[in-house]
Amino acid sequence: MAEIRDVTDDNFEREVIASEIPALVDFWAEWCAPCRAIAPIVKELAAEYEGRLKVVKMNIDENPGTPGKFGVRAIPTVLAFKGGSIVGQITGARPRSAFQELAEGLM
Repeated sequence: MAEIRDVTDDNFEREVIASEIPALVDFWAEWCAPCRAIAPIVKELAAEYEGRLKVVKMNIDENPGTPGKFGVRAIPTVLAFKGGSIVGQITGARPRSAFQELAEGLM
């Protein structure tokens, strides 16, 4: 099973921006019910695209700098990064197909 790593303000540059493979970043918080609703989808994508896509999570309460830098104003927000730049975004709980389409766009 693919590992979903937690990233922080301190290691975001190294883990996401400098990543050699595309990355999906799930911005979430413990108190966010829609975040918990999409968590299984994010986990499935991590397994499905293992080795081709890095899937990470960032707790916005513990790491306020990075979400602000990238304009995350609501959660859950999933940002797609390729070559260090944002190339896609989903905000809110959406069906699996929306997240699948975002991941496929990175391939």
